[in-house]
Order: sequence, then structure tokens, then C-alpha cells
Amino acid sequence: MTYTIETHVQYSSYMMTTTGEYMTQEDDWDRDLLLDPAWEKQQRKTFTAWCNSHLRKAGTQIENIEEDFRNGLKLMLLLEVISGERLPKPDKGKMRFHKIANVNKALDFISSKGVKLISIGAEEIVDGNVKMTLGMIWTIILRFAIQDISVEETSAKEGLLLWCQRKTAPYRNVNVQNFHISWKDGLALCALIHRHRPDLIDYSKLRKDDPVGNLNTAFEVAEKYLDIPKMLDADDIVNTPKPDEKAIMTYVSCFYHAFAGAEQAETAANRICKVLAVNQENEKLMEEYEKLASELLEWIRRTIPWLENRVAEQTMHAMQQKLEDFRDYRRVHKPPKVQEKCQLEINFNTLQTKLRLSNRPAFMPSEGKMVSDIANAWKGLEQVEKGYEEWLLTEIRRLERLDHLAEKFKQKSTLHESWTTGKEELLSQKDYESASLMEIRALMRKHEAFESDLAAHQDRVEQIAAIAQELNELDYYDAATINARCQGICDQWDNLGTLTQKRRESLERVEKLWETIDQLYLEFAKRAAPFNNWMDGAMEDLQDMFIVHSIEEIQSLITAHDQFKATIPEADKERMAIMGIHNEILKIAQTYGIKVVGENPYTVLSPQDISNKWEAVKQLVPMRDQMLQEEVARQQSNERLRRQFAAQANIIGPWIQIKMEEISHVSIDIVGSLEEQMSNLKTYEQNIINYKSNIDTLEGDHQLSQESLIFDNKHTNYTMEHVRVGWEQLLTTIARTINEVENQILTRDAKGISQEQLNEFRASFNHFDRKRNGMMDPDDFRACLISMGYDLGEVEFARIMTLVDPNNTGVVTFQAFIDFMTRETAETDTAEQVTASFKILASDKAYITVEELRRELPPEQAEYCISRMTKYNVGDAPPGALDYISFSSALYGESDL
Repeated sequence: MTYTIETHVQYSSYMMTTTGEYMTQEDDWDRDLLLDPAWEKQQRKTFTAWCNSHLRKAGTQIENIEEDFRNGLKLMLLLEVISGERLPKPDKGKMRFHKIANVNKALDFISSKGVKLISIGAEEIVDGNVKMTLGMIWTIILRFAIQDISVEETSAKEGLLLWCQRKTAPYRNVNVQNFHISWKDGLALCALIHRHRPDLIDYSKLRKDDPVGNLNTAFEVAEKYLDIPKMLDADDIVNTPKPDEKAIMTYVSCFYHAFAGAEQAETAANRICKVLAVNQENEKLMEEYEKLASELLEWIRRTIPWLENRVAEQTMHAMQQKLEDFRDYRRVHKPPKVQEKCQLEINFNTLQTKLRLSNRPAFMPSEGKMVSDIANAWKGLEQVEKGYEEWLLTEIRRLERLDHLAEKFKQKSTLHESWTTGKEELLSQKDYESASLMEIRALMRKHEAFESDLAAHQDRVEQIAAIAQELNELDYYDAATINARCQGICDQWDNLGTLTQKRRESLERVEKLWETIDQLYLEFAKRAAPFNNWMDGAMEDLQDMFIVHSIEEIQSLITAHDQFKATIPEADKERMAIMGIHNEILKIAQTYGIKVVGENPYTVLSPQDISNKWEAVKQLVPMRDQMLQEEVARQQSNERLRRQFAAQANIIGPWIQIKMEEISHVSIDIVGSLEEQMSNLKTYEQNIINYKSNIDTLEGDHQLSQESLIFDNKHTNYTMEHVRVGWEQLLTTIARTINEVENQILTRDAKGISQEQLNEFRASFNHFDRKRNGMMDPDDFRACLISMGYDLGEVEFARIMTLVDPNNTGVVTFQAFIDFMTRETAETDTAEQVTASFKILASDKAYITVEELRRELPPEQAEYCISRMTKYNVGDAPPGALDYISFSSALYGESDL
């Protein structure tokens, strides 16, 4: 950067040019004018102190700034100290040209540092020109003390000012905006010291009204503890309207350089801490990765042998426990490991990213703990896991099949063994030797049945053997027990076959001895059984409960009973034939001396059973006759009640319908005045009320029908519920119609509508009431308004619909139509009219007083207004003034009270 100093103008104001050169700013003063004496004094003292702060490092100092630099020796020494470089060897002579040569060497060195000096020559310095000497020293200060100051891309003066502003921003009563008056009270200097060394100054005890004390405190502390010499005088600064900017900048720059080293050390420490923190965090992530990877791999290493164990359990319960353990593994143990694996990969990627961003080498995990190693181990785990699950399911299916077969074997074996219990003893009996014919025949039949049963059990025995064979093939753990039991069943089965054949041969030898009696027993059983079933059915029918609701139904039951009675003679013949068979058996036994012992082997029915049941049937027939005749009488009574109710209902129902239609015509047809319509409707209403006794009579008949449990009536289509609903609708309709006419009368009287207008409104409404239900659809209402001369747009029609159908029912009633038409045709009060009336009472004021209201209005209306009007607080209105304008608007719903 190049500095340019023009010595022929005042150098008190410097600017940076667009080329980076410092140039002096021209002013209106004459170039030969001297410096302000106060400024010159301050610069002399400050620049001298600044020079001495560096010259003392070389063991010397200056007393008079314009005299001590005239020979150039101390000037060259000063430049060597502040630059750290060696200058050319000075001339030792004391002649003028020696001095000029030394000063030129100093000026050449300054120029070599990029400072462009204009109109400053060695002769002026040698001659002791104060103005030029101070300008030269300021140039040196700028170049070597201020130029290198840089804060956020600003440098030199601007950078130093920004640094001061940043450091003093938190302090009260400090606002650094420049390098002159902002420093007069001394607080800014004290703030700079306190910001960096709070132990040196108690800032809270400083006062803004003691600038000299503040400045001296800063000077003394800086000189004693910060090695900054006292370059300024407190009284000079305070008593000068605008202290010298260069003197202040020079002194403040010493603070910047004094504290810059500490800040650089702090920055360096922060940088080191940041680097160490990054390294520590990375090392922590590496350790966590190693730990997680080791734990996850160890878990996989422990889990795989467990999953590879394919030793099957012997019981279904044990295998199901293995399956439950596997499910716990899948639901409880594995999911956290899946999360750990995912987190491990995330941590690895995050760590590598952080290492790359911080210019660190990539992380290389321990051998066998790479992400790929973990992925391969995990893949192996899942492969083993899949095979383990398939093996478990296969083994469970196998054990399930074995348990099923074993349970099936036990069940069938138990059933078979239960069936064979006692069969060998039974087949070994010789009971037929002392048995009668019937017993022999029965034994033969039983034996045949046993043979059939035995043949049927052959399949079961074969199934038992087949199941045992399959259990052996499937390696059932308790096959020995199964085989032993199966062998026992087979051996027993062979013995039963042998005993069965021997018993058949013995029974066949004695069977023919008793064939005749046996045949008779069989004939009795064959005929007694169906006859007994017939009697059971007859007794059931005769005692059967019945529910009928009409004479036709009871008559049908009587006809069926008569048909049953007609079959009794034929049934009695069959009974006599069955009893004849029994008598024949007794006769043969008596004739041939055969001892008949026991009951008929073919039936449990005895002749006595047949006789007893026949007597019961004969007793039930007249009882059934009596029950049917009683029910006939009850149904005849119910029929009379039906006809009685129907006769009344068939009159009342049509009467209600006719009255409804008449009322509808009265409300629709335009006949006479509203008072005449009201009179007619009152007459209708009285006639309807007088008819209530008929409804009460019908209610009585209905109650009798319900008590008799009569629920239908073919003689009428009217139910009591229909009549009640119709009666209630009739009462509601007449009341509503009377109310509508009353409202029309009120509307006519209140709005001044003539009877002819009302009739015209009614005629228009009836014409467009196409459904004749006392209501118009929106389309019919629009057509009605158009026919009456309204020019309607969509917006206007929508507004009108909100007036006539506020509940959005989709229809317009006649009353709503009348209300709308009266609003359209009648003259009504408005909010503006009421406001104008209040304005008259208030004598044209924008407000009204309580006294005016009580004077002009009746007491009740006055108090009503006073309690509801809000206060009027505009302008110079007197206390108690009320706002009648908003009150008038609120009366018509245009605002809130």
C-alpha cells in the first residue's frame, strides 16, 4: 500500500483512495496557515511519547521532536527499531549535507515501504520545520502502527475504529464513533482496558461527569501495567472542543498492539482446543465403533452355534419351546442388534466424513471389524437363521404328526379294548343249553349282531396296526410301547374270531327247536311297533296346544279332529289282531308244555302296554272336542270385536281426510276477508273438537281388542295408530292455519296492506304452489317474483332467499312470502329516520345528554335508552354524553349495542 503526504496542505484529514493510497484532503484554508495550537501541542506530546516508546528499546530518546530528528540519526534509529530492518550506514559528519543525506536515507526507506511522500524533503526536516516533521512522524505511525490493523476486511483507521467499537459495545455511556470527541470523557479508554484486563479497573465506579479523572486513570494504568507511555494530557483533551484525531489514533493504536498479542494467543489456544476437540471426538467415535463392532461380532459368534444346533427334541412341547425361544430371539434379541448394526454403519460413515472434512486420514478399523466384515457375519447369521426356522417348522410338523398318530393310536386302542372287554367270557358261555326257544333265538340274533359288529371292528384293528407301523417308520420315541400294545390287540382279535365261530355252531343246533314260537314273537313285534307309534302320534295330536286367530283356523282344526275320529274303528281292529297273536303264543305254550320265560326278545312292548295306551287314546278324544268348542266361542267373540272396531274406523278415517282437505282449501282459496276466513276456521276447529268423543269410543274398542290379543283386522285398513296420527295432524293443521291467518291480519294492520293486496299475494302464491302443499320451491319462488315485476340477478335472489328461508330448508312458506312482500310494499322506519329524530332532540349535536332524554321522552323509554346507549367520548363532549347514532343502528341490527 502506498501513502502520499502533501506537506503544503494541512495533513489533519486523510482519506484512502481507490488505489489504496492515503491522500490528504484539500480544505479551504490557506496552505501556509499554521496548525491549531491545541492540536499541535497534543501532536507534539503524543508523537514524542510514541517515538520514545520505541527509541528506548535502543537505549535513547528525544526531547524536542523538531530538533532531535534534524541530523537524521535518531530518525534512522527509530525506523530500524519499528521495522526490525537495518538501514544504510549513516554519515558521521555534522555538516548540513551530512544531515540531509541521513534524512534522505530515512525518507528513502519510508518510500521503499510503499509510502509515497509528496513535498516532504530532507531540507525541511533538517531546518526543523515543525509542520513537516509532525507530518513525517504521522506517516511513519500510519505505516508501521496502524496500516496492519485489520478487522473484518477493513483496515487502518476504519479497522481500528471498528475494533474499538466492538470492544466497547457492552459498556454503558460509551459510544465510539470517531477518534476525537468520542474519547473526551475517558470512559472509552477505561472500557478498552477493562475489556481485556478487568482486574486493573473497576469500571462500575467510573463517572461520566469526571472526564479528567477517567482519562488520568486510563493513562496511569496503561503506563504502569500495559507498558504504554502517557502520550496525552487529560486537561488538553477535556478543554479542547475537538481533540486531535491523530494523537488519539496514535495512542489508541498502542492499546490495539498491546492487546493484539493476547488476542492472538487466545485465538491460537482456541484453534488448538478446536483441533484437539475434533481429534478427541473422532477418537471417541473410533472407540465406540470398535466397542460396538466387537460386541456385535461377539453376539453373532455366540448366536450362530445356537442356530446351527439341529438336535431334535422328542416331545412337541420341547420343540414348541425351541420355537418360542426362536421367536423371542426374533422379537426381543435381534431387533436391538439390527439397530446396533445400522447405528454402527451410520457412525462409521459419520466418522469418515468428519475425518475427511478435518483433513484427517481415513479410519481403518481393527482386523475383522470392517463394515464389510460385519455385513458378511450378519449375512451368515441370517442364512443360518433362515435354515434354523425351516428346520424348526419341519420338526414341529413331524412331531405334530407323531403326536397326532400316537394320540389316534391310543384313542382307537382304548375304544377297541373297551369294546373287547368281557367279549371272550361272553363267547365262552353255554347259556343256550338251558335257554328257551325265544332265548335261543335271541341269543342267535345277538350273536349275529356281534358277528356284524366284529366284522365292523376289523377295520379298526387294521387301522391300529397301520398307525403303529407309521409310528415305527417315523421313529417315534415310544415305539416299543406302541408295538407291545398293538401285538396284544392282534392276539386278542384272533382269539375272538375262534370263539365266535364255535358259539355260532352251538346256537344253530338248537335254533330250529324254537322256530314256531320265535316266529310268533317276531310277528307280534312287527305289528305292535307301528301300532304303538300310531297311538303315540294320536296322543300327541290330541294333547297338542294350538294358537288360532280366526274362526277359519279353528274350523280347520275341528275338521282334522273329525277325520281322526273316523279312523278309530279301523285302529281298534288292528289292536285286536295284535292281541290275537299274543293269545296264540300262550295257547301253543300251553298245548306243548313249553315254558315261556321272559319278555318278547324282539320288542320292549307288552300286550299290557298296548291295552293301557289304547284306553288313554279313547279318553283324550272327548277332551279334545271340548277344547275345540271353547276356542270356537272365543274366536266368535273376537270377530264381533273386529267388526265393531272396523265399523267405527272406516267412518273416522275418511272423515279426518276430508277435514284435512277442506282446511287446505280454506287456506289456499281466496274467499272473503281474513276475518271471514278466521271465522270459518274457528268453526272448523270447534267441529273437530266436538268430534273427539268418536275418537275416544274407538280407543275403547281398540283397548278391548288388545286385551283379547287381536292383532289384525281384515275388515278395515285403518289401525288405531293411523287414526291417532291423522287426528293429531288434523289438530295441528287447523291450529297452524288459524295462526297463519292471525299473522296475516297482524301483518296487514301493522304494515298498512290492503285486503286486495293480500288477496293478490295469495293468488300469486297459490298459482306458483305447484305441489299444492302450501310451500314453493326456490325456482317457483323466483318465477313468482318475476311475474310480479322483480328484476332479479343471482346475487339479489340469493339475498332474498336468506330473508325468506333463513334456515335453508329449501322451501318458502306463505307466511315468509307475505312477510317479504309486506317489507317490499309497506313503509317502514329506518335507522336513518330514528337517528334524525334523536338529532332533533339533541339540538343537532352528535351526542345527547341524560337530561335531554328524560325531558323529551316518557320515563320508561328514557331509562331504556340511558341503560343501553354507550358513552360518547369524542372531542370536548361533556361528561355523561351518550352516543345515539350507534344506538339507532343497533336497533335495526346494523351494529352491536
